[in-house]
Order: sequence, then C-alpha cells, then structure tokens
Amino acid sequence: MRTTAVILSGPRELSLQALDLVAPGAGDLVVEIAHSGISTGTEKLFYTGTMPPFPGMGYPLVPGYEAAGVVVEAGAESGYRVGEHVFVPGANCFAGDVKGLFGGASRHLVTPAHRVARIDGGMGPEGALLALAATARHALAGFATALPDLIVGHGTLGRLLARLTLAAGAPAPTVWETNPARREGAAGYACIAPEDDPRRDYRAIYDASGAKGLLDQLVMRLAKGGEVVLAGFYTEPVQFAFPPAFMKEARIRIASEWQPDDLVATRALIESGALSLSGLITHTRPATDAPEAYATAFGDAACLKMILDWKATA
Repeated sequence: MRTTAVILSGPRELSLQALDLVAPGAGDLVVEIAHSGISTGTEKLFYTGTMPPFPGMGYPLVPGYEAAGVVVEAGAESGYRVGEHVFVPGANCFAGDVKGLFGGASRHLVTPAHRVARIDGGMGPEGALLALAATARHALAGFATALPDLIVGHGTLGRLLARLTLAAGAPAPTVWETNPARREGAAGYACIAPEDDPRRDYRAIYDASGAKGLLDQLVMRLAKGGEVVLAGFYTEPVQFAFPPAFMKEARIRIASEWQPDDLVATRALIESGALSLSGLITHTRPATDAPEAYATAFGDAACLKMILDWKATA
C-alpha cells in the first residue's frame, strides 16, 4: 500500500512524497487521516536542525504525532471496526530508510490498535489536538503536583494548562505572555506581561514557553518551598543561580510527554464538556501546501496551531 506523506529530508528540506507502507498485522489498523497538527516544539527543532541527539532521530523522516482520522482496515485481533474515528499519536509504518520517530503527517497510517484512542467524529480538526491536551494534563497530574497559579506562555500548551486548571476547580491562574497579540483569548483568567505582575509568592509556576534563561526570574517569583515545572522542551542546558533557589527552597520538576491514562482522562474531560479545545486552531491548510504551512507554523507568531487537511490528498 502506498500513501502520501510529509518528508523532512534535512533541515528546512520539506516536501510531500509518495511512500510505501508496511503490511498491517492482525492487531493493526489502517487509518485514513483527515487532519494532522504541526508541533511548534519538537517538530520545529527537527525542521530547523536544532534537535539535540535523540534515540531514533535522523533524516529523512515523517514528522508529526497529532493525527485524527477514520479506520479503513481493522485487523481481526484489533478490537476495532471499519468506520470508527480515532486519534493516532504518530506511527512507525513506512517502508525503506524513512524514519518514523513521529510519523503522523501522512494520509494513511498503519498502527497497532493499542496505540490509538477512539474519538467522536464530530470533533473534526480538533481531534488532532488530543495529544497536546493530554501532555498538558500529564504536567498537572504528575507526582505530588500542585496546580499552577502562574503559567508562562500563552501558546496552545499554556492555554490548555490554564483551561485544565479551571476545569479542576482551582483558582484562576495568572498567565504571562510577552507578545501582546497572544494575550487575547484568555477566558476566565488574566493574561498579562511579566513586567506588569508584582507578585512574588507563587506556589507553582509552569513554564510552557520553552524559552531559555527564564529559570532565575521564575525562582525569584516563588513562595518559599514553591515549585517550577518545566513543561516545554529545552535545547540548551537549563541553568540557574543556586543562592536564590537555596533561599526559596525551590523545587524544580520536568514534565514529559503524555501517558495512556492521560489520553483517557483528557478524552473524558472533552466529552463531558469540562475541557474545550475551541479557539486553539488558528490556521488550516491543505496538506498539499505543507511547505508553506510549516513555514507559517514556525514563523508566524499569530499561528497558535496549524492543522494540515488531508481529505483531498490521495
């Protein structure tokens, strides 16, 4: 079986190509993807060639780990039926030397059934946001965590952290955003410039910006015994001055990617109406326009989330 997929042949060398797929097994699904998202975190690092060494990385690769579509073939042992709508967190299903470290930006994917999650087909493009929402939930639901009272960054992840905090019934967090255009869209919480915030007694600060050199500034905003959670991805060594952190008895935690129970819990929040994904997708382009879509996703500050529409692609 052949499919059309996005290929990164090297830094900034992106195109749409026809690829062969591996044959599905009895426990596998073939999913026809309708929408896939572009990550401004890890995908941007691969696109720019700044990703630190990572197991399984290399070029050429199919990027993407946010895909939603419909099952078109279901193995006898998969437990799924043709016609069911699913979220697919990427797939390693391409024949030849193409890396499938993420592998979600493709019209068709072959994936073990245990990796996907059923979703409501009515979610449309928002179905591709499930992994990012689950990543935000994982940051909040880690080991001995406190919900944030300050979130740094009002991108897609920062907005999801704020929405999940409100959904948990916690007091509204403050959100910092340095770009005035991105302060819009805050619902139920305040989004302000860091310099406009005099507070220095935050219990839990979640950094969703991934910006370098912030840790010393954030430590100074903590209450004694407070925690800074690094929820972004950092390409350079994370450093901080010890004396201020010592005086604050600061705790620093790293939040990694979502786990299966995060996906289940997040889907339940969405289906119950407690978590909304509306307003997070700002740009949608046909998959045939992938090179332009990736350039916009990584270069336009007004682009919160770019979605590729695969429905017109073979």
